[in-house]
Amino acid sequence: MPFLLDDEQREFARSLDALLTAADTLSAVRAWAAGDHGPGLALWRRLAEAGVFALAVPETYGGVGPLPVETAVALVELGRHGVPGPVVESVAAGVLLGGVGGPVAKEWLPRIASGTAVVSLALEGYGPYALDADAADAVFTVAGDELRLAAGAGELTRSTDPARRLFRPEAGGEVVAAGPRVREAARAAGTWATFATAAQALGCGEALLRATVAYVKQRTQFGVPVGSFQAVKHRLADTLLGLEFARPLLYGAAVELAEGSPGAGAAVAAAKVAAGEAGYAAARTALQLHGAVGYTEELDLAWWLRRARPLRDAWGTPSACRARVLAG
Repeated sequence: MPFLLDDEQREFARSLDALLTAADTLSAVRAWAAGDHGPGLALWRRLAEAGVFALAVPETYGGVGPLPVETAVALVELGRHGVPGPVVESVAAGVLLGGVGGPVAKEWLPRIASGTAVVSLALEGYGPYALDADAADAVFTVAGDELRLAAGAGELTRSTDPARRLFRPEAGGEVVAAGPRVREAARAAGTWATFATAAQALGCGEALLRATVAYVKQRTQFGVPVGSFQAVKHRLADTLLGLEFARPLLYGAAVELAEGSPGAGAAVAAAKVAAGEAGYAAARTALQLHGAVGYTEELDLAWWLRRARPLRDAWGTPSACRARVLAG
């Protein structure tokens, strides 16, 4: 299926890239990992002003969505810059609450779209954790056909990536919606969370590859840049191919989501496998070609290295997504 971003979508990507480059995003990431959410939340508000969190919120509730292609464009950029916070969860919550409707949607969706509320999410079947629940104004959980507002963030669990803070929400909490509509909306939200994570993983892989290419041009051995060695070129080429093969799968899945295709779930799962594995392969390549300096705190690359594996497994492990593709 031929697919190219239009001029407006490409300009959206460029504007987000410029915003995040100027915002010193990495400082916000470091602060977030230390438990200081201030810089990250300030960045969150700027992204909301750019329209990022309105993309999955229906127009009825103050959003502009759902717009899967634009969501993919945005999440790739956020992944490439390593933006902290429950970005995927907020996107998925927009889909969830939009599907549920009622008072809970009227209360929270306009706030999500405008960036005045940060929310996290835990769905049955995707693990027990809610990302960055301590920074969220609300944590929604779904079990069976009940949507609850968690009573508290719960206990912190250590993650491979210090800037991805995992919490097990406290049991109980207020039931804000119930019934078959909740179950159906949760299924759609899970698909969107998988899709958004795939976009983040692709962006993370792009950042790792870009940093590695720049490094091998500078590092010398035997009087020449190591990037001139055939083995290094082959490794970088394989990494690029993995990322470029994942890209059309991601945008193809976006089109299927936009069209409401019955095969959208399988397309999203295929994109998640490809993008997650490509991003993780980019991390392995980056670490091998940087050597031991790659994972030191002094080198900014370490933040992306530690994020690639969690993104590969979050909101659908490779095995779970392959099973979804086979199920059709």
